[in-house]
Amino acid sequence: MSDLITVCYFSGTGNTLWSAKKIAESSGCEYELINIGVEAEKDEIVIEADAVVLLFPSYAYGLPLIVRKFAQKAIFKTQYIAAFVTYGTSPGGTLAELARILRRKGERASYLGRIPAVENYIAIFGAPKPKTTERRLKMQREATEKAARCLAERQTNSVITFRPFSILISLLFSIALKVFYKCYKVSADCDGCEICQKVCPVSAITMKEGRPVFNEKCEHCQACLNWCPKKAIQFARLKPGSPRYHHPEIDISEISRVEACLNRDAHKINKLSGVTASETGE
Repeated sequence: MSDLITVCYFSGTGNTLWSAKKIAESSGCEYELINIGVEAEKDEIVIEADAVVLLFPSYAYGLPLIVRKFAQKAIFKTQYIAAFVTYGTSPGGTLAELARILRRKGERASYLGRIPAVENYIAIFGAPKPKTTERRLKMQREATEKAARCLAERQTNSVITFRPFSILISLLFSIALKVFYKCYKVSADCDGCEICQKVCPVSAITMKEGRPVFNEKCEHCQACLNWCPKKAIQFARLKPGSPRYHHPEIDISEISRVEACLNRDAHKINKLSGVTASETGE
């Protein structure tokens, strides 16, 4: 019987999901993909596998709140934990924060790595230029291939966990989240397609009279405004019609939280036999 690799991811625009898929597919093992946004809501989280891989973006030099919650709550029954942070400008002390959480639980990550990706905080930095996107996608491919090798070889490393500046910036961002969700606006271009609600990884959007309403669960991942086909969602400098970004090789059906809830078992694939759950009718 082959090893089981469990890959847990949090993704808004698809950057992290793309790397999660590639690492899982490259493992040569039976694997399952788990959406952290869905899993973190459970009363009890037990992840049992031969190896566990955590992938998440860096938010203001720290972990997204939902990833922090997941890491604190989850019980990892495994001999090997690898964690990779995707980032645009800098991941700061994001990996250090995860290491501290695991250490307080009497656990540790065997390997901690970085995966550069396209900067997707376009509400502040604006949409990336095509050449920049191409260059960053290449960097992501190379770093993801390296991450897959680290997993296959069960490499180990460590990081410096004392990152006071990153802790401060992350704390300020966490406080700002309490008001950020109130700053989203929706233009008259909105046609009520509900895509924003489906792609929100933390169920922070509900539809009211055909228009999205944001709530305090918002992680500020900006999946909603980046996937909106009408470019109708606004925040900060991002106005109606402004260019948006999501990973070019991830589609809405993959990023959808609804699909993740319904089809978790369909992600489990036996790479040795080449048979997928969908092929067996599951």
